[in-house]
Amino acid sequence: MITDGITPSMKSTRNRLSARYLTTLRAHLGQNKAANGDRAQGLGRAALASGMVVLDLVVMHEHALKALASSFDLAETGDTSAKRAGYFFTQALIPLEAAQFAAREINHHLRQRNEVLRLHAVALTKGNRELQHEIALRKTAEATTKKGKEEFHALYLESQSMQKKLRQLTRQIIQAQEEERKEISRELHDEVVQTLVGINVELSALGKGASISLLTLKEKIARTQRLVENSVNAVHRFARELRPAVLDDLGLIPALHAYSKSLAERKKLKIHMTAFGGVEALGSAKRTVLFRVAQEALTNVARHAHATQVNMSISEISGAIRMEISDNGKSFAVEKAFQAKNHKRLGLIGMKERIEMVGGSLVITSTPGQGTTVRAEIPFNQEKAKI
Repeated sequence: MITDGITPSMKSTRNRLSARYLTTLRAHLGQNKAANGDRAQGLGRAALASGMVVLDLVVMHEHALKALASSFDLAETGDTSAKRAGYFFTQALIPLEAAQFAAREINHHLRQRNEVLRLHAVALTKGNRELQHEIALRKTAEATTKKGKEEFHALYLESQSMQKKLRQLTRQIIQAQEEERKEISRELHDEVVQTLVGINVELSALGKGASISLLTLKEKIARTQRLVENSVNAVHRFARELRPAVLDDLGLIPALHAYSKSLAERKKLKIHMTAFGGVEALGSAKRTVLFRVAQEALTNVARHAHATQVNMSISEISGAIRMEISDNGKSFAVEKAFQAKNHKRLGLIGMKERIEMVGGSLVITSTPGQGTTVRAEIPFNQEKAKI
């Protein structure tokens, strides 16, 4: 059974040690020779070995003094017996004090060691945080590098694709230019050259026919004049399509009126036009852009839409000019047309590029049963661009 942490075995040991302490102290007090502290220190070592502390030894010493009080005069501190008992007790305390001193030294060293360990732990914790931060930075740098490589690779592929598209577009432009030149050559040959040949034939006939009547002469002259007029009209038409002089001389609205009237007469179209007069305040570059967009849009209607009516309007919106051209012809897939690989898409791309060059925007919508609408918007406050 254990009471207050002391087992029966420990209690028995302490009782025996207490009895031994009493016996040894009695013998010590009864000696006449000089005091010897060896036996007292031996008791102290035995007490220390049994787990006793200074207080336990104090209690043991008091019990012994009470038991010896009747045999020795211990009340007077100046008495020899009292001095010898005090000496015995101090000698018995020496092993316990030495052990406590050693324990204090050990505890002191332990506290110092614990402080060193604590500082090491703090430094280690700080080092771990710095290491984790460094690892995070490295991971971020690696992720950034990887992302940069991926973006560079994507940009490289995009660049390759754009170069391929540019080469293809260049070939299409060259092909379109050749087609346009062939068309102009054919038109010049079929109309202007043939007309001039006819004029030459008529003039040769007049030179050879000296005896023709006045009436016949007048008819030949009138026919020759008509041929000259047709030739002049053809040349004028070519000039208007290449660069209408009226655009530079009179402005955008008269140029669009003239072009619309000519196209309507040749293609049997009804073109209705309304225009905001303030459009003429735009710079020459922007007015040229609007004319080219209208020219391309109307040409596409005449060639592909099979429309009977076209509405063209130029109006003012907030800080910009809007030109809208709509027809009642058949629709087409706008996105597919922009992505086509033939030269027919160049007109659409040309319109878009011209508008964007002057800071504007172009929107083309085409709906089955409703026709196609081309809407171009150009701001007033953008710098002039070269066309």
